[in-house]
Amino acid sequence: MSEVRPHGALRAAALAGIRVVELAGMGPGPHVAMVLADLGADVVRVQRPGQTGGQANPQLRGRRIVEADLKDSTDHAEVRRLIDRADVLIEGFRPGVTERLGLGPEVCSATNPALIYLRMTGWGQTGPRAQEAGHDINYIGLVGLLHAIGPAEQPPVPPLNLVGDYGGGSMPAVIGVLAALIERHTSGCGQVIDAAIVNGAAQLSQAIWSMRADGRWSDDRGTNTFDGSAPFYRTYRCADGCYVAVGALEPEFFAEMLAGLGVAPEAVGAQRDKSGWPAMHSLLSEAFAQRSRDEWSEVFAGTDACVTPVLSMAEAASDDHLSERGVFIEIDGVTQPAPAPCFSRTPQRLPSGLPPNAEALNAVWRD
Repeated sequence: MSEVRPHGALRAAALAGIRVVELAGMGPGPHVAMVLADLGADVVRVQRPGQTGGQANPQLRGRRIVEADLKDSTDHAEVRRLIDRADVLIEGFRPGVTERLGLGPEVCSATNPALIYLRMTGWGQTGPRAQEAGHDINYIGLVGLLHAIGPAEQPPVPPLNLVGDYGGGSMPAVIGVLAALIERHTSGCGQVIDAAIVNGAAQLSQAIWSMRADGRWSDDRGTNTFDGSAPFYRTYRCADGCYVAVGALEPEFFAEMLAGLGVAPEAVGAQRDKSGWPAMHSLLSEAFAQRSRDEWSEVFAGTDACVTPVLSMAEAASDDHLSERGVFIEIDGVTQPAPAPCFSRTPQRLPSGLPPNAEALNAVWRD
């Protein structure tokens, strides 16, 4: 890998000096806190007594952990003290819960006007469903995304919990926090961020909505270029039962794929003629079934055919390209994704694992 030459002296991580209080929760909220910690923020996770021991959750890396009973007046006062010294507060409860705990935005902002108060939910702070329970699959189902994923004439397929919780949840929330921190330099004021997965997931799908608007996307599942129906944008089973991913969208890449397979262009017909897709898919399936996944990987290595192996998570951790990029790291014996992206002048620190014990609540941020 070529050396990155910094534009100036190396500095601490990009968010060094930023203090974050995370009220312990599940889903995208902890992921937001992890990303901010990866970027160098000092993140203190406040959780109920007894939760620290025995947790082995790499998503909680990079934190300081304190325990507090928010119904206890002494602990409550100490948590308020932390919030008064924080730049960012993260909470992921249903609307109204932090208000009932005496930690709502109005109360916290009264004593810390510069506070960025992140409210991370699925449905949002307002709307008919705001008080309902829900999970990733529910949120992406409501905004039209789940309907689009999966084979024709079969049930929609949940895309893990990546599209809602993280793609539409934590990542827009991180952007919101960073934008609010930048704006604070001008105004000197904090603000409340209503980060709802339904909003973020819908925004995430803008390209699909754009194609739908000009007639290039159908609501019929399994009939579109990017949903697995196009023979040049899908996976294929190989001789060993493993798979390759094919993304040969452009004509020149499609031609290179056919050349690697040894398939004559005239045998498959016009690439974008949907009426010929079933026959094209059958022909390509037969071709890929002649060799193993790794053999095809060697054939297409270094080409623009856009054919790559479909790796398991265990295999991905030892892939040559990903290893050279440092995509995965090991912390406390646990393999996990490294912080991203990479910076030239404010490199991210190697995250610490989850501390085995909570710190004393009254000893954190005494300055």
